[in-house]
Amino acid sequence: MSSIIRIGIVGAGIMGRGNALSLSGLPEVEVAAVTSRSADSAGRLADEIQGRGAPRPTIHPDLDALLQDENVDAVVLTTPDHLHGEMMVRAAEAGKHILVEKPLTTSVAEADAAVKAIRAHGVVAMCLFNHRWVPAYAQAHELLADLGDAAVAYARKDDTIFVPTEMLSWSDRTTCAWFLSSHDIDLVSWLLRDQVRRVYATARWGKLRSLGIETPDAIQIQAEYSRGAVATFESAWIYPNTFPTTVDSYVSVVTDNGVVQLDRQKESVVLATPDRYAYPRNMLQRVMHGIPAGAYADAIAHWIRCCRTGEQPLITIESSRNVTAVLEAAHTSIETRQSVDVSMLADPGNG
Repeated sequence: MSSIIRIGIVGAGIMGRGNALSLSGLPEVEVAAVTSRSADSAGRLADEIQGRGAPRPTIHPDLDALLQDENVDAVVLTTPDHLHGEMMVRAAEAGKHILVEKPLTTSVAEADAAVKAIRAHGVVAMCLFNHRWVPAYAQAHELLADLGDAAVAYARKDDTIFVPTEMLSWSDRTTCAWFLSSHDIDLVSWLLRDQVRRVYATARWGKLRSLGIETPDAIQIQAEYSRGAVATFESAWIYPNTFPTTVDSYVSVVTDNGVVQLDRQKESVVLATPDRYAYPRNMLQRVMHGIPAGAYADAIAHWIRCCRTGEQPLITIESSRNVTAVLEAAHTSIETRQSVDVSMLADPGNG
């Protein structure tokens, strides 16, 4: 690998642009190539990167062409949820390091194939569960180490209806649980230092179906962890667009000797204008003094460092596979109305 890590961005939508922005603030990193189903989107992203003073990335017609590019060391996969699995296998076989947006995949079979290919070809891979770099969550991880055994946890991540109706063109091919609770399952499992062994889940259809979008309005997952703690994972995406944030996020963990609560509804700033009342987001993504910052950028910087050193990322590919296993079991439970056991991989790291 050259002294500069050259990145290929796969997908030029909201997340592709967000990743490119974060990468552009890192030294010795170059966004060298872009591919997208929309050539116009790829072109606009390439123009924006060039407009920041960087070389204009090469635009490739498809993933195969990008993977054959010898000027690409690593790929960032920002495609819709259901496309991640096969792309990771192909990237690993091409010897490219991998950063993939959450969730890792939407099936355990695809996740297992990706883990096998990644380990066989020795590439560094990480799923971008960036919440582990939110300072309050990282502090909670440390605090919980001294509070005894976990008893109960609750995680809520609910979106406004803007997300499934306007932001995502593929919301009918995912669910609020895949899109939102994947973050919380990774986070809470990390906070509890434990893995889910059984789930029971229920879903509600109605509002989105009435709008022609065949996906649940809300899903609630009841999870039992291997050491006895129980957790609830709530996701919904039909909040009215008048809500002051696009996402409403809250986590609570009760232990034998204490409780930790994490409320991200307000992130320190309140904004009132003649048109709206809002809580501007700043913990995950922000630009501070012209430099991309926040948990998103910190997580990406960590992955870049691992690509350089070969060290295991904080978020192992096995732990992300296990999040997929929890969610697949939850969706099976919704269909069968039965509790479902979750098959977990041993995690070689600290994920």
